[in-house]
Amino acid sequence: MIGRTFLPSRGLQIVSAAALGIAVAVLGAGAFAAQGKYTVRVPNGLALSDFRGYENWQVVAVSQTEELLKVEVANPTMIDAYRAGVPTNGKPFPDGSKIAKIEWKPKKNMEAPFSVRVPDVLQDVFLIEKDTKKFPDTKGWAYAAFDYDPASGTFKPDATGVVSCGFTCHTRVAAKDYIFTAYGER
Repeated sequence: MIGRTFLPSRGLQIVSAAALGIAVAVLGAGAFAAQGKYTVRVPNGLALSDFRGYENWQVVAVSQTEELLKVEVANPTMIDAYRAGVPTNGKPFPDGSKIAKIEWKPKKNMEAPFSVRVPDVLQDVFLIEKDTKKFPDTKGWAYAAFDYDPASGTFKPDATGVVSCGFTCHTRVAAKDYIFTAYGER
């Protein structure tokens, strides 16, 4: 047994090396795709990496249109502000508040005993951040939209996405510190 190689044949060694190479390539591609998600940014604006972990933030509210199902989630800073009564108490959200809106194309749940639509294909992610020093021209708020490509599993900035892309729309809720989404009763 001494001096004997672990793999008995040259063919088995080649197959093992090829399998190892494929496994490393697959794992590397997965890691690259995950890293790629956090490398995209709106030109001169927000980056997805600034919202790392948004997938696990607490739900603020859900909504739907004819075409999309949506969930709005917020970071702990914004959740604490909501719980303290912001914006209905007349106070603004503090700097560091972040909210993400995740949108999916829906599908009918064929297993449920009643008619219900559930998320199917991810459509896009909208991000909003409050930083009055960095974004004074938009009352402290910055906006970004990232479209999702299901074929490649990657995000890219929406073509209309600039740091002020949502401000014009949000001015109609200036009295609510430029945020549409209310924190629902629990």
